[in-house]
Amino acid sequence: MNIHDPAEGNEQPATGPTTVGLPGHRQQTDEEFAAFYRTQIRPLVGFLVNLGAGVQSAADIAQDVMTDAYRNWTGITHPKAWVYTAASRALVRKVASVEEPVEKVPEPTSLLPRPDAIAEWETRHDGILLVRTLPPRQRQVLAWSLAGFTPADIADRLGLTGETVRANLRKGRLALAGRRHTREEEQ
Repeated sequence: MNIHDPAEGNEQPATGPTTVGLPGHRQQTDEEFAAFYRTQIRPLVGFLVNLGAGVQSAADIAQDVMTDAYRNWTGITHPKAWVYTAASRALVRKVASVEEPVEKVPEPTSLLPRPDAIAEWETRHDGILLVRTLPPRQRQVLAWSLAGFTPADIADRLGLTGETVRANLRKGRLALAGRRHTREEEQ
């Protein structure tokens, strides 16, 4: 990851990616970012939901992180790791801050065309509810794993040992399998 991380509050002006003089370089940079955005925005929202965020909060955090990634695009060497790390840190900050619940239904966005249907969507995806029952560390490493990161990548990003990551993945997967089996028996 590069030196600047928007999750640490070192923001730069909103000027977009800088170029090195070639007229076509800016267009190429914008096209690279646009392709990255299209492939990563929805999985990033899913990652945040797996970490425990509500769908609306996850969409907001993902959009903010992608905006920061665009601003710093030319300095980011590992974009996927960068946005996932920044997003997970932003979620931690959001959870740590005490916010009053919003009474109004959020405005529709391209990521959430029907914000009023969030509860219905979460109910249909009962796996999310099962993941939320895991202890925080198991949920965290499982979310990173579901996002396509290897145990070594996860250990590096979270500052853990590889053994700790593998143990938490194993425990989380076993717990989810047991809970799913119990649910199926109850039905």
